[in-house]
Amino acid sequence: MTPGFMRKVFTCAGLALLASTATHTALAAFPDKPIRLVVPFAPGGGTDTIARTLGAGMGKVLKESVIVDNKPGAGTIVGTDYVAKSAPDGYTLDMASFAHAVNPSLQATLPYDYKTAFAPVALIGTGPNVMVVPANSPFHSVQDVIAAAKSKDKGLTYASQGIGTSAHLAGELFANLAKVPMTHVPYRGAGPALTDLLGERIDVMFATAAAVSGFVQQGKLRALAVTSPQPSSAWPGVPTVAATLPGYSVESWYGLYVPARTPKDVIQKLNAAARQATQSEDFRKRMEYEGLTVRTGDPAELDTYVSKEEARWRKVVKENNIKPE
Repeated sequence: MTPGFMRKVFTCAGLALLASTATHTALAAFPDKPIRLVVPFAPGGGTDTIARTLGAGMGKVLKESVIVDNKPGAGTIVGTDYVAKSAPDGYTLDMASFAHAVNPSLQATLPYDYKTAFAPVALIGTGPNVMVVPANSPFHSVQDVIAAAKSKDKGLTYASQGIGTSAHLAGELFANLAKVPMTHVPYRGAGPALTDLLGERIDVMFATAAAVSGFVQQGKLRALAVTSPQPSSAWPGVPTVAATLPGYSVESWYGLYVPARTPKDVIQKLNAAARQATQSEDFRKRMEYEGLTVRTGDPAELDTYVSKEEARWRKVVKENNIKPE
């Protein structure tokens, strides 16, 4: 071998070593600036509450601030698309929920490829939605709601935190199974929806437990039923919708995603921080109060869970001819 050839070999090896060392150092230093946790809803709803509680816990673990950034609109598509198009460096996360698995079957087109645009970080928890009415409502049972809807030409109104969310599909499924007219009124988050429900401008809402537990506790809303197939220990004495409408079942969930191509080492750090944050006494007490079951595992668990949800709701959307408004 000539001296020139050897110099080229050592130069290439040195550059490769420097690149490897730089990459390792960057990953080891992650995070070295605040992390943005995007909530695709307006402030004040259940997803927002969970994101802020989770973000505070993850920030303590990561020793950097986790800043919640509310980006509502288009049934979570605005915020979700923002994350999909963000740099794949771990500094932008999506607080995904029910709509993430439903939008692919509900929407004809999406501005991102839901199969390839994201990488899973962690499933955070699951829980039932709750069928609630204002405290002064004349409805005291699921059967009361069905009877009232049948007695009116246009039925009753029900609110949701956006098209494709659990509150929306829970209402659509209810109207289909009960065979009653119901008018869906979508909002840019659970907060604005609950404002109109509390003001008695809306008849009913199939809200996430996290969004309404406080109002029920305060006596401002009345819980008529939970949407899970079995009664919830977090809602003692509250029957299931399925007790009146057999086969009815809707479950809310929350999970973290990052843009695709985010380094695996970064995802592992975020997953570890989420696991530690959800194991804290403060987080668990808050989630139990919200009626949620904490079930944070590895990234593959979120991927598997959401794939099953997407397939399940694709079938429901098609069979019930559910359309975005």
